Amino acid sequence: MMDASCEIDPIELEVIRNALTAAAADMDVTMWRTSRSTIVREMLDYSTAIFDAAGNNIAQSARIPQHLNSMGYGLRAILERFIPAEEWNEGDVIITNDPYCGGQHLPDILSFRPVFEAGRCIAIVGTLCHHLDMGGMSPGSYAATATEIYQEGLRIPPVKLFEAGRRNEALWALIGQNVRQPATVMGDLQSQVASLGVGVEAITRLARRYGGATLQKAAARLLDASEAAMRDCIRRIPDGTYAFEDFLDDDGITPDRPVRIHAAITVAGDRLVVDLSGSAPEAAGPINATLGSSSSAVYFAVMAAADRPIVPNAGCYRPIEIIAPEGLIISARHPAPVAHRIAPCHVLLNVVFGALSQAIPDRMPAAYYAVSYVCSFQTRTADGNRKVLVEIEVGGCGAHPRGDGANALSFGMHNNAAIPIEMIESDVPVTYLGYGLAPGSGGVGRQRGGLGLTRIWRIDSEAATFTAQMDRFRFTPFGLKGGGSGAAGRLTLTRDGALQDLPSKVANMPLRKGDIVQLVTSGGGGFGPPAERDPAAIATDLEEGYVLES
Repeated sequence: MMDASCEIDPIELEVIRNALTAAAADMDVTMWRTSRSTIVREMLDYSTAIFDAAGNNIAQSARIPQHLNSMGYGLRAILERFIPAEEWNEGDVIITNDPYCGGQHLPDILSFRPVFEAGRCIAIVGTLCHHLDMGGMSPGSYAATATEIYQEGLRIPPVKLFEAGRRNEALWALIGQNVRQPATVMGDLQSQVASLGVGVEAITRLARRYGGATLQKAAARLLDASEAAMRDCIRRIPDGTYAFEDFLDDDGITPDRPVRIHAAITVAGDRLVVDLSGSAPEAAGPINATLGSSSSAVYFAVMAAADRPIVPNAGCYRPIEIIAPEGLIISARHPAPVAHRIAPCHVLLNVVFGALSQAIPDRMPAAYYAVSYVCSFQTRTADGNRKVLVEIEVGGCGAHPRGDGANALSFGMHNNAAIPIEMIESDVPVTYLGYGLAPGSGGVGRQRGGLGLTRIWRIDSEAATFTAQMDRFRFTPFGLKGGGSGAAGRLTLTRDGALQDLPSKVANMPLRKGDIVQLVTSGGGGFGPPAERDPAAIATDLEEGYVLES
């Protein structure tokens, strides 16, 4: 064991950093290999990370930005407001999904477990998992017409699921009793517990090799190094104030009432202040985000705009100040509904990118699709068997100064994979009639915006319900420097041969056998004047069917 009083040389620090990252990656693989639901096993909607004893993220897996930049916020809320550090013991597992206790939205369960050496907590390992269902008024817990969080599902305050290694059977039963498909949900929760165990073992091995005090010293050094790197990047952004805004279509309760997302970014030396005070008040419908969620979008946007690689951890956040009075769409107060909290976070990311494009135009992209297209089905067969399916579709990425936007790629605040069609059809009574790129959906420009996608479901069960939490049907992803906007999204229902358009927010719509639901997602914005596009690129676009002939 290394003497804790000795200095850590740069090579040894890098070895420890990579060992911590490897521990988070091992936790990631454990979640993937042991999970039950397609939303975790196939869509990969979960994250894992390592924290210091104060709740700062020091290492993470390559998973979901929305999760990873907010998990520390949730952990610190637990430590400061609910279960102080002195009440954490070896073998404890603490969970919560409550957005007003540090969580995101109710389907996301945060879980944490402390790592002890010689009776002293030296680190905390954590997972965040999007569960298939947490009850509430809509299957999948995406209630499109909820007006308060009580309607959205089961709220779990910060509580010990395991205490000194012993499972809280009453809590376990309570969760299972309140969710649809409990075997699947509880299986994924057990995966989180297994992942935490892998993380504890990995950090314990490191502590045996280096000593807990050395690991803590290394963690502090890693946070300081990332802070210094972030300040260095901010210092190269021209001083000034840069403002931008965009809009969500509506909140699902009041149609045709846009919801403003505004950011004013002030750069002064090595500090950056993001003022969100100009954003709309919190909405009646479930498109609100708590500050824990929206701050994640700001942190990710600034980190993504950096002109050099930076080790991602909580040190990156230190030079960034966020101003957001309570009660806004991006700083909602209890009991505002937050089921689709990712919607304002996506748009906020685009808004921060848009503001920064005024300062550093050579490296900022046009807007990406900027919404998680959430589709939730519950099928019901003649014998009463019910199945819940939650899919999250993506769209086109924004073009940038050096190239076209990527087609139908998970970007921004999420990092999900598509669930294979064959996997779904083998388990749920639906048939896919189409899945591919949406021609002509990318914004025009010198560099073309990426294409959205189309996905078509046919209901094969006797009955079903459908819920949609979407956006970008009215306000489309913007272009930059003369580039055009990406195309709007569209959702339709075909019944008995008749086609009808659906709004972007749909709540528990009854479906019957043979009904066809089609989604077309938005493309990314274009960059630069369309007249300057290379003729060879235009020919390729036509040949590949990326654009429609005029």
